Amino acid sequence: MWITRTLNPALACKLAKVLNRFGGPLSTPGSCSLFASRSASSFQHACTLDSDRSDEDNADINWDDLGFGLVPTDYMYVMKCSRDDTFSYGELNRYGNIELSPSSGVLNYGQALFEGLKAYRKGDGCGFLLFRPEENARRMQMGAKRMCMPSPSVDLFVNAVKQTVLANKRWVPPQGKGSLYLRPLLMGSGPVLGLAPAPEYMFLVYASPVGTYFKEGLAPIHLVIEDEIHRATPGGTGGVKTITNYAPVLKAQVQAKAKGFTDVLFLDSTQKRYLEEASSCNLFIIKDNVISTPLTRGTILAGITRKSIMEIARDYGYQVEERLVSVEDLIDADEVFCTGTAVVVAPVGSITYQGKRYAYKTGVETVSQQLYNALTAIQMGLVEDKKGWTVEID
Repeated sequence: MWITRTLNPALACKLAKVLNRFGGPLSTPGSCSLFASRSASSFQHACTLDSDRSDEDNADINWDDLGFGLVPTDYMYVMKCSRDDTFSYGELNRYGNIELSPSSGVLNYGQALFEGLKAYRKGDGCGFLLFRPEENARRMQMGAKRMCMPSPSVDLFVNAVKQTVLANKRWVPPQGKGSLYLRPLLMGSGPVLGLAPAPEYMFLVYASPVGTYFKEGLAPIHLVIEDEIHRATPGGTGGVKTITNYAPVLKAQVQAKAKGFTDVLFLDSTQKRYLEEASSCNLFIIKDNVISTPLTRGTILAGITRKSIMEIARDYGYQVEERLVSVEDLIDADEVFCTGTAVVVAPVGSITYQGKRYAYKTGVETVSQQLYNALTAIQMGLVEDKKGWTVEID
């Protein structure tokens, strides 16, 4: 181990990889040691899979052309348990199709949740950073209770994500070129005919390298308010990340994009006056240095990026409010932006409501740009993480 302390981190990391390939004593993120928590048979299987790679260090991809589309990677992590049991053991499998009964709970009754988080390559190229994965784990646990499913513990969730990153490390983009998006899924995989919780559940994590979410990249996006189709209703599941929240927004989204808009902003389903969220991200407005975001009342997903941006904004001295935000408040705002794991912080250039377009301040001098810079600096390890939000994977 003395070798790694006498070289700079990047060179030490590369040397460790070389020594490991030739049976050397150093253990690195690419070695079989990353599967040490697994049984001997699984350990051997994982090492066999790892040796099948044609190019361990470099994915065959143009990092400059990354968008937010699926790029299949090498491995996925899978865990299963029965309805009355708890998750305790999982393993890495080659990425590929899964087998489900036609009568599985997820296919028949939509009994499933998903999460989204990202891994970033550290600046020295040796190791990776996750951003607040424990928050994703806790949010999945909360959603699982609502959907009558068992869920992994926080430790099991985070460990599964870490293993997925390490097994797919060659797909993590260089710093500044994007991130590795992780998609944990929890689903009722067991067969059920009558409406009831499934008898068996599957927890699965897969990964894909991604760039910016919207086709505009980091340029301002343009939204349209939808007041007839609703994303969620009181007493429903709008506040948890169930798969059933997303298909209902597709019609409005397709119609909006056909008219040249980036995405749709939804209103509450009762009064049709208060802002909720866009198809896949939360909303903020700014007026006179007061930052407001719609109050979560069971119909809005409490985003992890949303929560982080609120804390960062308060650190900068802004007054931050969670409250009912009306269409009138939006029309009168100085600046508007969206937040989410996928979109990060997206400035809104305009919002159209009932045929009238309202424009907002954008550019390098905006609050949203300031908050974006602060958040991404923490996520990518460019500044000291004084909040303890990042988790290192070496």
